Amino acid sequence: ATSASNAWAVGGSDAPPGKTEILHWNGTTWKQVPSPSPAGGGALLGVTATSASNAWAVGCAGNCFQGFGGIKTLIMHWNGTSWTRVPSPSPGQGSALSSVAAVSATDAWAVGCTAFCFLHAIHPQTVILRWNGSAWKRVASPAQDRVGALNGVAATSASNAWAVGCSGHCFGPMAATTTMVMHWNGTAWKSVASPSPAPDSVLTAVTATSASNAWAVGCTRTSWKTLIERWNGTAWKKVASPTPGQFSQLLGVAATSTSNAWAVGADENHLILQHWNGTSWR
Repeated sequence: ATSASNAWAVGGSDAPPGKTEILHWNGTTWKQVPSPSPAGGGALLGVTATSASNAWAVGCAGNCFQGFGGIKTLIMHWNGTSWTRVPSPSPGQGSALSSVAAVSATDAWAVGCTAFCFLHAIHPQTVILRWNGSAWKRVASPAQDRVGALNGVAATSASNAWAVGCSGHCFGPMAATTTMVMHWNGTAWKSVASPSPAPDSVLTAVTATSASNAWAVGCTRTSWKTLIERWNGTAWKKVASPTPGQFSQLLGVAATSTSNAWAVGADENHLILQHWNGTSWR
């Protein structure tokens, strides 16, 4: 969202091969907006906007969750009038993008993974793409040669961006992970130490309001407890968070200040909505 009358939500139909879906909030109601769906199917997994005439949506083109072949990155752009597909690199085999963040019309990031990492990947690797105002280009990842995936990205300026995910097999029957956090300093992405409080910890989303305030959320899948970590300008630290029921996990996070943040997710039977008031998560 960029204002009370401009917000976007994206997704896709579950029936194979799938179609992209985009909804827009105009201040009164949510309405479906036409979105180009690749001939072989596709789904959108992340969206960001900087103004009423600049928004990005990312995901995967192909039979993203039902099949094993032909998956490629998918990026769409909103110019204030319509959504159009924009060419994007698809490194490796079966690349998909999970999240996108933008700081201006000429600076945006998208992250994800290679090798069908949502399904059965033997050796999935992280993917980082950058929009320079004219084209999307792949940017070197500090985890280029390691197994892993990036699930979330956030940026506050051209020299401050965060990407989070998991190191190891993040999805499927081989899942065994530790948290992964990377930082963009304006020149290169660098790995940053982050807590993995239990075996099979994963981070799913990240948000930032400044160079000294960022949040990352996810879960520890051995015990299925919520996981929230905070960047204080020096280090990432785990912060206590409620785990309301079995199989609890957090899937999204957003913040507007050091005293106002929201995290969303689900447990076995309920949706989860948590708020940071500057002191604790409730």
